[in-house]
Order: sequence, then C-alpha cells, then structure tokens
Amino acid sequence: MIKVSHEVPINLLEKSKLFNDYDYCLPHLLDENEDYKHFFLSADSMSRYTIMDNSLHELGEAYNTERLMYWIQMLNPNEFIVPDVWEDMESSVNNAKEWINIKLPKGVEKVAVIQAKTLNEAFICTEEYKKLGYKKIAYSYGASYYNDICPHPNKDLGKALGRLYVITTLYNQKALTENDRVHLLGCSVPQEFSWYRGIKCIESLDTSNPIMAAIEKMWYDEHGLFSKPTANMKDNVKGGENIHPDILDWNISMFRKINNLK
Repeated sequence: MIKVSHEVPINLLEKSKLFNDYDYCLPHLLDENEDYKHFFLSADSMSRYTIMDNSLHELGEAYNTERLMYWIQMLNPNEFIVPDVWEDMESSVNNAKEWINIKLPKGVEKVAVIQAKTLNEAFICTEEYKKLGYKKIAYSYGASYYNDICPHPNKDLGKALGRLYVITTLYNQKALTENDRVHLLGCSVPQEFSWYRGIKCIESLDTSNPIMAAIEKMWYDEHGLFSKPTANMKDNVKGGENIHPDILDWNISMFRKINNLK
C-alpha cells in the first residue's frame, strides 16, 4: 500500500495524525518554530513513522549539514532525504556519494533525490544512486525538463505528465523494477498519482496539495484539479486559521478517492 503524507500548517499538525500515514518533517522549521519542534519531539510523534526532508524545496538549497545531523540524532527518523542540488545531477550524485558513507543512527534509511535536466540525466542519476547502494529513490514534481518532455499548454498538467513519462520509461527500461522503492515528492495536480497504477515500485508520496487548495478555497472535483494552487508551505506555515474545515476534509477524502488509495 502506498503511504501518504500531507504537509500542513503548524496548528493542524495534531489533526494531521488522523489522515496522514506518516509524518513528513522539514528540518529548518524545527529551528524556527517551537510548536513545530514540540510536535516532532513529543512521545506520540516519536513513535510514528517519519520521513525527514532536507528543506531544499523551501530554502532553495539543502539545510545546514550540522543542523541536519543534530536533528537526525534527536528525532531518529525512519528515512532521511540526503542533501541534493536543484536540477544539478553531478552535484547531487557527489552529495549522495558523501552521504552514503556518513554514519547515521541505526534504523535511519538514506533516500536520494533524482536531479536532472533531461530524461537521460534522470536515467544516469537513477543508475548512479543504485550503484552507490541507495535502496529508496525520490523524484520531485517540479523539474523544468518535465515540461520539455510534455509541452502541454497547461504547464501544471505538463509537469505531472512529464514525471509520469520519466518514471514509466525508467520502469519499462528496467532502470526501475518492481523490487525498487520510489518516493514521489509533491505534485502539480493531485490526480497524477492515479496514473501510476501498475507501476509496483511506488512506495510513498508526500504533497500539501489538498491543504494548499483548501487555503485558496479550491474544492477538488471528481477529477482533482487542473491547476496547482499558488499557496505553498513556505508562506503558510502558520496559515491553518485560513482553512475552511469542510474544504480541508473534502479535499483530503477526495485525494484518496481520486487516486484509489485506501
């Protein structure tokens, strides 16, 4: 079963335990907000499955290595997404080479994110990570080359279709197999995840899409959405008070229904 987590504003963290399969942690917020830190350090949260990001998407670059190591030691997450460099395959592979040899607490699995500017680079990056020994690999939603692969007039749909094309191509060419484990980082449109049926390596995903849509008072319909909400977690860490609870509950429920997720 694919595990799902929706990042939420801080005042909705407790409620998120009711609908998230695991907790998704942005480490820079642990240093910036006491309530966020308290949530992840609470006994209940410490017993839940947790994936710790490196905050590249929010900060533009991976968070400070010293602080990442500190919070890994404190939280002991189940998975840690090692630092990568946006759309820079070579630098990301070099980082992955360094981090594969860095000792982390027992039970913390390292996950590497594919960074590329072309389908060929995505293929090479995937192969390099697997050679290094990474057992789980992540693919972000926002790479520019997705729109080159699928020049749809709707850029959001193009990005979703582009990522789908990359992963299905890698799967068909055996660069990814049903024995691999893949994490999908974010999405442009929520219905994208329904398109991966039959690709057996998808293990987990995270997206704040239904929450950000609720902030903008966008109701999912039976198909999802055809444009990405402009709201994002970076600007809405404390934005939970702006969410209508009925829209929030509807979008979260529809996300599961649209994507046939139990």
